[in-house]
Amino acid sequence: MNHWLMKTEPGTFSIDDLQARPAQTEPWYGVRNYQARNMMRDGMTRGDLVFIYHSSCAVPGIAGIARVATEAYPDTSAFDPQSPYFDSKSDPDAPRWLMVDVRFERKFADVVSLQMLKDQSEALGDLALLRRGNRLSIMPVTAQQWAFILTLENR
Repeated sequence: MNHWLMKTEPGTFSIDDLQARPAQTEPWYGVRNYQARNMMRDGMTRGDLVFIYHSSCAVPGIAGIARVATEAYPDTSAFDPQSPYFDSKSDPDAPRWLMVDVRFERKFADVVSLQMLKDQSEALGDLALLRRGNRLSIMPVTAQQWAFILTLENR
């Protein structure tokens, strides 16, 4: 099993929104970065665990956990001219962009803040989230990093 971190802006879509969805499941669409797309395509498998990270908010940080519910499949928003994620160069017969469905697992009582993660940077090693200039919306988390971050949940 792999572990991931997926960023979202809570004003757009939050852990609470995921929990409120039918079957507590939602397609993770709109990813328009090739590296993140490749992680969904080549690395994510059904059952992988995901930290849901809230960004661009008062207290950025990990708000809870989801699970990858499907393998990667074509992101249909790329084909919809009305979508903000429309890509005129994406062809339904050879889709450029992919998405996975994620299912709510649990919300943390308190957000594990970015500052808390930064304060533990020595223990977290090369956690992609803490790398200077990293703007990816999807990033891998090692099993060791995952386990350590879980210990921060109730601090």
